[in-house]
Amino acid sequence: MARPGLLHGKPPSIDVRTRGLARNGSLHPPFCRRVFTIHNRKLAHVRILSIFGTRPEAIKMAPLVKCLEAEPGVQSLVCVTGQHQSMLQQVLDLFGITPDYNLAAMTANQSLNGLTSRLFAGLDDVLAEVAPDRVLVHGDTATSMVAAIAAFHRRIPVGHVEAGLRTGNMFEPWPEEMNRRVVDVVADQLFAPTASSQANLEAEALTGRVVVTGNTVIDALRLMCARLDSDDAMRARIDAQFPFLEPAGTGRPLLLVTGHRRESFGEGFQQICAALAALAQTGKMQIVYPVHLNPNVRGPVLATLGNAPNVHLTDPLDYPEFVRLMQRAAIVLTDSGGVQEEAPALGKPVLVMRDVTERPEALAAGTVKLIGTDRDAIYNAVLELAVDESARSAYARRVNPYGDGHASERIVASLVGKPFTPFGSHALPGYAHPVLAARPDAQ
Repeated sequence: MARPGLLHGKPPSIDVRTRGLARNGSLHPPFCRRVFTIHNRKLAHVRILSIFGTRPEAIKMAPLVKCLEAEPGVQSLVCVTGQHQSMLQQVLDLFGITPDYNLAAMTANQSLNGLTSRLFAGLDDVLAEVAPDRVLVHGDTATSMVAAIAAFHRRIPVGHVEAGLRTGNMFEPWPEEMNRRVVDVVADQLFAPTASSQANLEAEALTGRVVVTGNTVIDALRLMCARLDSDDAMRARIDAQFPFLEPAGTGRPLLLVTGHRRESFGEGFQQICAALAALAQTGKMQIVYPVHLNPNVRGPVLATLGNAPNVHLTDPLDYPEFVRLMQRAAIVLTDSGGVQEEAPALGKPVLVMRDVTERPEALAAGTVKLIGTDRDAIYNAVLELAVDESARSAYARRVNPYGDGHASERIVASLVGKPFTPFGSHALPGYAHPVLAARPDAQ
């Protein structure tokens, strides 16, 4: 029985195939490793090990893990590395996921090379013990890069969820751009969230192994919004944690801020904080900033904004609390990749504090705007939206290009050889428009 959580799939009995699945879900014989066939509902299991370590990875992998748990013929195992230990556990508890392995690899003041070394040693032991038929990794973290290489060294096939994102600059974001390029080279199955990501992979001669799925973060968001919409007590409990916020529709617009990128450490965060302090002085908005635990972020934020009027600093939020704040927000200011995907699905304008983004689909759709980390650029862009409700409303009418909330189902179908329709071909029956409407009581 699948462990309890938000997602409960009911897949039919099917043949289970591993390796070499193309964009259309067909099997490439040169990559075929083994086929398991169901006879009278008896099935030899294919063992799939999902490896992740950060909170954003956990949010994006959780719906996929639940789909794998519910799939007949799949033995789903989970290894977490503890790259974000405390923040990671919040997500695991929410989705009812109990890891089979926890490396607890993060230590205080650990360098990237030190972390990488610990991850290689720990993951190699796990791979030797589990001997999975396939490893799944997500995105662009140190965990993903090391897990992919460690699996490759043991000749274990790798599937890369959220493959093909690119900025074209190896140092923006750093080290994520290099990490995801390495994983895409190593992986034999590439689950691209969009056609643009697919095109990036094809340009690098990685064609023939790509499936366009949509982004699993929209799966998680769909589930969380449904939970918030149906659970009045949960919504009231969360809202009670933010008594300082003015009532929706009657007060000043809410600016929700997230910022944590390594390339902004130092001068970048000083500029960001200076802009927020100036915006707070205008009195035209409420500002909520859940502050990352990294001291390179917390230091300048607390020093500049700790006593600023109209600024509410919080510790990192659990996923339901953060989604609820996104629902209530009028503007989102971020350097996060995931938030660039999530907030537009709620119809929120997103200002991105970066010079480049690996999510050009959002730029093309007009759901996000790049503004960099310059103090004046941030101040002007936020203030323009804060005082112009019609400009904010225009964002809500634009279509989020990142998914329909069913990417995980496509990935599992691809893994087990079940027919499916790639994301973007057409909407699947009964699926909602990709923009998720906030409740009427949301700001």
